[in-house]
Amino acid sequence: MRGADPDLALDEISRRLTTAVREAGALALGKFGSPIRRWVKGKDSPVCEADIEVDQLLRERLSQAAPGYGWLSEESADDAARLAARRVWIVDPIDGTRGFLNGQPDWAVSVALVEDGRPVVAALFAPAIDEFLTSIKGEGTRRNGEAVTARAGDSFTEARVAGPERLVDWFAGFAPGFVRVPRIHSLALRIARVATGALDAAMAGRESHDWDLAAADLLVHEAGGVLTTLDGRTPTYNRSVPVHGALFAAGRARHAAVMAAMRGRVSDFA
Repeated sequence: MRGADPDLALDEISRRLTTAVREAGALALGKFGSPIRRWVKGKDSPVCEADIEVDQLLRERLSQAAPGYGWLSEESADDAARLAARRVWIVDPIDGTRGFLNGQPDWAVSVALVEDGRPVVAALFAPAIDEFLTSIKGEGTRRNGEAVTARAGDSFTEARVAGPERLVDWFAGFAPGFVRVPRIHSLALRIARVATGALDAAMAGRESHDWDLAAADLLVHEAGGVLTTLDGRTPTYNRSVPVHGALFAAGRARHAAVMAAMRGRVSDFA
């Protein structure tokens, strides 16, 4: 990929990002289901050699595409220089590593370009199920090249909802009648399925990070949905501490109905 100036057009960034993420997904898929070196970081977060190799590939490709941009990745040492950058790559090389290591197909390569705190280009690739999602700010969301939209309506009767068990249990207290969808290992993929209409709503628990959310955030908004905190605030990315409280995503009407129902009741999770 050629070098890029800071004002490179978003459609060109998307083209270069798509190429890089496809290559990264192919690398990860080649290691999926094979014996692989693994370890644990933090309290109980699995990491494997594929995470590191995919991270390195993406950093090389995207730095070549846009050498002036900042970098924030789950598998890279954080560099405070990103805070001064207007445009920043936010990367999860394998979102859903636990599922990846257990042979489950619901993991994904997730990358967003954030500008002034909000995502403007996104790519999310789940190569084990051949699902590739892209968005450019103002241009909608596509799944494998076809436009997708979030599901309309404000009812939760038989609506498909996914999220952490405790949060979904609490949610059932004021939005009964929905269908619980089994756990999706990739948080980015879980949120993004609101964009494709595969889910009517999705939730993220506390302690999610920029790299879990930024790409899916743009995918949902460009598909006519909304992702916010439980008290209705839009997430901001590339902060000094890239950690978020609980979040809720749904189509616009369903999201508005939930925000009204939850008003004054979010203290346990926000």
